[in-house]
Amino acid sequence: MEKDRTAVPRSGPSRCKDHRYEALTGYLFVAPAVVLFLVMGLYTVGYGFTLSFAKWNGFAPNWEWVGLDNYKDLLWRDPVYAPRVRHAAANTIWVMVAAPALTVVVSFPLAVLLNQVKQFQGVLRSVYFLPYVTSGVAVFFAWQYILQPDGAINSLLSGLGLGSLQQPQGWLGDPSTAMPTMIVITVWGHVPVAMLLYLTGLQGIDRSILEASELDGAGWWRTNMSVVWPLVRPITAIVLLLNLREALQGFQTFLVMTNGGPGDHTNVLGLEAYRLAFLKNLSPTLGLASALGWLLFAAALVLALINLRALRSKT
Repeated sequence: MEKDRTAVPRSGPSRCKDHRYEALTGYLFVAPAVVLFLVMGLYTVGYGFTLSFAKWNGFAPNWEWVGLDNYKDLLWRDPVYAPRVRHAAANTIWVMVAAPALTVVVSFPLAVLLNQVKQFQGVLRSVYFLPYVTSGVAVFFAWQYILQPDGAINSLLSGLGLGSLQQPQGWLGDPSTAMPTMIVITVWGHVPVAMLLYLTGLQGIDRSILEASELDGAGWWRTNMSVVWPLVRPITAIVLLLNLREALQGFQTFLVMTNGGPGDHTNVLGLEAYRLAFLKNLSPTLGLASALGWLLFAAALVLALINLRALRSKT
């Protein structure tokens, strides 16, 4: 009679030993990533948080512990830094209100129109997404060239007989137009991602819902505003949150294009933190920069919690 060669499960202790070996192997594989996170993540965050309670210029061998003085100086006490921070906060609030709202106003209709296009949808989607994947610095310099006194926009206005709308100082050189222009450029960079998010949501809507609204006599406008818009409300919350975070903490566009000018009319909180950290020579302002960074983090966290709560209440 032939012997049964079916594999017999190993005993309990042997199986436990194999599990421990597999677990140890897994831990060894993830250990480099964990160590890198601890060094570059937690240590850096803790170091920056501790620095916000100290006065240091980045080169002195020792810190001067000042407790909450950095936060007090930024918020109200220092006659030099507190007014600058308040002015930068006012500019930041303008960007936080205008940029997300305009991004939604532009990207949602664009996504609706693109969703209804049957031909060349992929090509149009790539064209609209191009501003996001183009090198930021190159795009910013191109905008600077367009917005100069002898740039394309002034030339176009002159050619259309609208010379009274020209800006002799350039659109970024006039205090009255610098911030609105920067908001428009910010929205131009944010629309591609928002448009794709909306487009993804629109393509996931059940077609029967739209057909039912059409049978009820709802037109194009009524269908999109009363049926489609409520269905993509979670995407709107995500778009607003992303744009609020970028408006609160981002400063690269302002740094490259205006560096806060003319005067301080386009100075924002992120740019002010950058200046305190890197543009004060040997002044002991790294602690102030770190404190301002943590204030921005706290504000971003509060906005995220408010947005999350609002999203849960609406869904």
